[in-house]
Amino acid sequence: MDRFEILKDIGSGNFGVAKLVRDKWSGELYAVKYIQRGQKIDEHVQREIMNHRALKHPNIIRFKEVFLTPTELAIVMEYAAGGELFERICNAGRFSEDEVHALLLSYYFHY
Repeated sequence: MDRFEILKDIGSGNFGVAKLVRDKWSGELYAVKYIQRGQKIDEHVQREIMNHRALKHPNIIRFKEVFLTPTELAIVMEYAAGGELFERICNAGRFSEDEVHALLLSYYFHY
């Protein structure tokens, strides 16, 4: 973890937290999903890592690497700055079809 500087928390869920980090060598920003080691790291997480690692497309968030800390599994991914899609949907309440298309592109894909 010495390679990355943690900048802030960007999300949390049932299995862990996501943090925005900066690569100290390149200056690039990444999102790192931290999952507590133990029973939660099972075949589902292993499958997620294998599937995400296999995805290579210019419009899909890229998997960078995975590493272990003394207490967590850390999955390093490309960072997309769109924020929480769920929060945006709750705040707006309703979207046109064109708005939904634009939202999905901005939150789940990058250019």
